[in-house]
Amino acid sequence: MGASWLPASLRNTLQCACSPRPMALNRLRIFNTRTRHFSTSPSSRASFAAPEISFGRQREVPQGGRDQAGFQPVDEEERPKFYARLVPSSPSYFTAQPLFTDDLLVLQNLLRRYSTLPVVKPGEQPRMSWRSLTEYRDQVGEAVKSSKYQKIVQILNRLNYIHPSLMPPEVRAAINEYKRDINAFQNIAKVSPVDRLGRTLGAGRRKAATARAWVVEGTGEVLVNGKTLAEAFGRVHDRESVVWALKSTGRIDKYNVWALSMGGGTTGQAEALTLAVGKALMAHEPALKPALRRAGCLTRNPKRVERKKPGHVKARKMPAWVKR
Repeated sequence: MGASWLPASLRNTLQCACSPRPMALNRLRIFNTRTRHFSTSPSSRASFAAPEISFGRQREVPQGGRDQAGFQPVDEEERPKFYARLVPSSPSYFTAQPLFTDDLLVLQNLLRRYSTLPVVKPGEQPRMSWRSLTEYRDQVGEAVKSSKYQKIVQILNRLNYIHPSLMPPEVRAAINEYKRDINAFQNIAKVSPVDRLGRTLGAGRRKAATARAWVVEGTGEVLVNGKTLAEAFGRVHDRESVVWALKSTGRIDKYNVWALSMGGGTTGQAEALTLAVGKALMAHEPALKPALRRAGCLTRNPKRVERKKPGHVKARKMPAWVKR
């Protein structure tokens, strides 16, 4: 590489950078040679490089002070920053769901900052109705999963427990952003009415089974599809599941039950009847709702059998290979 036309300082540096071994053997000379760098002084740069190009913004000046092009560069203090690439406004830009991630990070930051504030007792917090998952998806334009949106709802419920007199404006604004514009006290569930014969109707589901139950005041008789409880269900556990709502509230000998069930298996029908009898009994006595909910007679079990994968055979159905 010919470097005779370069300055002396730059020529020595290029020789050190291109040479596979040091130029001298003594340690002092080696140390001094390795610490040399390319010079960027205006005198050396002007000998082999063109002048810098200013990317600064230009502005128009009056007739007396403008140059040949009619513009004058802005001062160094007023020159805007020049980025080699565009910088995203959100740090979560490269994630799968950036808007949801930003919302979650903002709420987590608020909870971290104000988690030590006094809270109200359970049941005394302001009653709120949050936006549904469908409304949130329409707002952000992302297919957010229900399990992820529940993280936002949990943080909002925790922030809602902060004492109203000490709630910061940031927390109040975040709660108002996710709050639905309805009166939560007017959201009252409809109770099944009592007909002219004194009966109430309740419906329940479990897996593929459905059931309807009519409850009327009586002596404790139970009929399922026109059969007695012992004839309809062979297992003791299934029989207790049908009358569990009456048994848990001490009403086993005060009401008669006439029910219809279909679909699924015997266990599914029995658990569907548990839900149906519990709803019909609550229509007779609304004050039993806390006891029925603690007994699990008003909550449907969402568990379902896992779908069968194509080509998958269960362990007990595997063929037994016997060596003959």
